[in-house]
Amino acid sequence: MDTIDRLLGEADQAWRGYGVGSADRATLAADLRLDLRAAAADGGDPAQLIGSDVAGFARRLADEAGVRRVREDYGRILGTALIGAMLGAVLGYGLLMAAFPVFVRMIDIPRSIDVPIQLAFAVYYGVPGAVVAAGAVVAVRTRLRDLPEIRRTARMMSVLVPVAGIVITPITVGFSWATGYSLAPAVVVAEIAMVLAALGGATVLARRLSLREGRTASDTSPPDTTRVKPA
Repeated sequence: MDTIDRLLGEADQAWRGYGVGSADRATLAADLRLDLRAAAADGGDPAQLIGSDVAGFARRLADEAGVRRVREDYGRILGTALIGAMLGAVLGYGLLMAAFPVFVRMIDIPRSIDVPIQLAFAVYYGVPGAVVAAGAVVAVRTRLRDLPEIRRTARMMSVLVPVAGIVITPITVGFSWATGYSLAPAVVVAEIAMVLAALGGATVLARRLSLREGRTASDTSPPDTTRVKPA
């Protein structure tokens, strides 16, 4: 890889981390390549023209070109999702406790009906799980309205969070079975950590995918393609 390609690769990584969309990155890279090739043709060193801080130069180039950036804000989104999930867990537990006697009576009254254990399992874990997922999605969608691409992120979460719940539930149940359904603090903390890890992973993945789609679709408004010369 020659010097120009290496510099462009480092600049592209900096633009990605800076929240620059793919269309804008391509435009910036094309302009920068022309400038660096012109400098090399004149006998100059492209690396010296950019300087030792390639990432800093790339960010300045993006700012001067006026490209649109998208903030990731993973920490803020993750924290909001976890708070919403905890509130949803409280509500889901309350609904489960309220509906449990009714569910038992529905099973006991028609003695001739054999209710599959899978149905009971799905209801017992599905109801609170659905409320937890809804709490996380609603919290992110309503509390973080100021963030760009948050609607897309919430839509992604509405798919990925339930999928994560479906995946982690049998794992958590299997862990509980392996520990003899122990209520020891260490066991309970481990089970909670599994669930939170699944929720957090789904949330971060939803944000990452939503930003990737937004940057790929980026941007309906064309960037300022004014050439910015290396300092």
